[in-house]
Amino acid sequence: MRFGKRKSNRIEYFCTMLITVMRSKLHRLTITEADLNYIGSITIDEDLLDAAGLVEGEKVQILNINNGERIETYTIKGERGSGQVCLNGPAARRCQPGDIVIVIAYGMLSLEEANAFTPTVIFPDTETNKLV
Repeated sequence: MRFGKRKSNRIEYFCTMLITVMRSKLHRLTITEADLNYIGSITIDEDLLDAAGLVEGEKVQILNINNGERIETYTIKGERGSGQVCLNGPAARRCQPGDIVIVIAYGMLSLEEANAFTPTVIFPDTETNKLV
């Protein structure tokens, strides 16, 4: 957002600096499926999406603990209560069923907002991907 301030015959512009911060994290999910022939994305149990405050279509980063891969994709709602975590499309080549991943969503905040912000971090049961 730009704000203008007139000084004599010139206008000085300034903007609020925004930084990217972790907004939400699902820590240590187990990949249940990998579907190479699907269009793309990550399908996540709707209970997990709700708990983390994630919305369908939101850009997320997937960190694979088993092989160190980092993938950016978007979320799709999976069956509620199923524990489903499925990487779809090309991302399916980067994770295998049984791999442990971290799903992170980011947001843009001003420095002042970021200092007062507390991210949502969810620690589901790694064996079942269910909320504990």
